[in-house]
Amino acid sequence: MRVRYRYRVEPTEAQRVMLARTFGCARVVFNDALRCRTDAYHAGEKISPTEVQRRVITEAKATPERAWLSEVASVALVQSVRDAHRAYQNFFDSITGKRRGGPVGRPRFKSRKDNRQSFRLTRNGFSLCPNETLYLAKIGDVKVRWSRELPCEPSSVTIIREPDGHYYASFVVDVAPTPFSPVGQEAGVDLGISRLATIVATTGRRVDVANPKHLARGQRRLARLQREHARRTQGGENRAKTRRKLAVQHGKVARARRDHHHKQALTLVRDNQVVHIEDLNIAGMVRNRRLARAIHDAGWAQFVRLVEEKAERYGRTVHKVDRWLPSSKTCSVCGHVMDAMPLRVRVWTCPGCGVGHDRDHNAAKNILAAGQAERRNAGGARVSPSARVAMGDETGTTPDTA
Repeated sequence: MRVRYRYRVEPTEAQRVMLARTFGCARVVFNDALRCRTDAYHAGEKISPTEVQRRVITEAKATPERAWLSEVASVALVQSVRDAHRAYQNFFDSITGKRRGGPVGRPRFKSRKDNRQSFRLTRNGFSLCPNETLYLAKIGDVKVRWSRELPCEPSSVTIIREPDGHYYASFVVDVAPTPFSPVGQEAGVDLGISRLATIVATTGRRVDVANPKHLARGQRRLARLQREHARRTQGGENRAKTRRKLAVQHGKVARARRDHHHKQALTLVRDNQVVHIEDLNIAGMVRNRRLARAIHDAGWAQFVRLVEEKAERYGRTVHKVDRWLPSSKTCSVCGHVMDAMPLRVRVWTCPGCGVGHDRDHNAAKNILAAGQAERRNAGGARVSPSARVAMGDETGTTPDTA
C-alpha cells in the first residue's frame, strides 16, 4: 500500500526564488493544458495527452511568450500536464458513473493568488543525499527536518508551500501492511460534538473521546486578526503580513486537530478487530448554519478517514452502518423507537422499559448491534467483509450476506 511521509524543509533565500518560479511555471502549464483541451474540443479535434504535452511544453519553450519555462525542471512541468489529464479523467469518469463517491466537477484554472502552491517530481527529478539533504532538480540541496526515517526509497515527492509560508516535502512510499495481533473485541462508534466519539466495545466497556474544540479555543484571536485583515488596504504589505498571521494561527489549529485524530484513531484500531461506525452525510450536515462551525471543528470526516486508513494498514475492518439507522432514538434494551429526539435532549428515559439512556452511549450500542447483525448470515455465522469494506470504502457499502 502507498502512504505519504511529510517533512518540513528549510530552503535558502535563493532556493525560495527558484521554488516560487517552479510553482508559477507548473501552474501556467496546468492552465495551458486545460485551455489546449478545451480549444481542441470546440474545434472538434481529438487530442491525446502526449500531443497536449508537446504543445504546452515542447513547442511553448520555443516561443518568446513561454521561453522562461526552460528555467525550471522539466519533470515538474510534465507532472503538471499529467495532473490536468487526471483531472479531466476524473471528471469524465464521474459523469459516466465509473467513479465512486461524490460528483467531480470540470477542472478549473489555477490562480497565482492561491496561498497554497505545489509541484511534484518523480525519481529523475530528486534524490536523497548522504548529508541528509534533499536534492531537487535546478534548485539544489535543500535542508530537511527528518522527524522520522523513510521506510524505503520514495517514488515521488511533492513540494508544498503552505499559506503560512512554510515549505514541506511529501514523499510517496510503498509499505507492506503490518497487521496487529488479532483480538476478539469489536466496537461501535458514535460521533458527536460535545464528545468527539463515544465508543462501546463488545465487552461492555465505554470510552469517551474528548473533543478539544481547537478552533473554538483560538476563535477570539482569529476574530481579532480577521478584523485587522479587513482594515488593511488591499494589495498592501500590511495586509499580506496580517494574512500570514491568520494562516499561522489556522495552521496551528489544523495540526493540533490532526495530531489528536491520529492518536485516537490508532488507539481505536489497535484495541478492536472490527470498528462499526455510522455512515454520516457530513457534507449535508454542515449546511446547517447553526452547527456547521462545530462540525468542522470536530473534524468528523478526517477522523473517519484516518480510522479507515489505519485499519487497512494494520489488518482491521471498518464497517459502516446505514446512515438512516435511528440509533439515537432507539432504546438499546427493548428496541422502542421514539417519535422524535431533538438535539438538546442528551439524556432520556425509554417509555417502554423505563431504562434511562445517555444519548451518545445508547447510539453507540445500537451502532454496534446493527453492525454485528449486518455481518452475520442467516445461520448466525460470521461473514467475511467484502474487499471494499475491508479497505474502508468511502461509499459505505455493506458486505454481502449469505
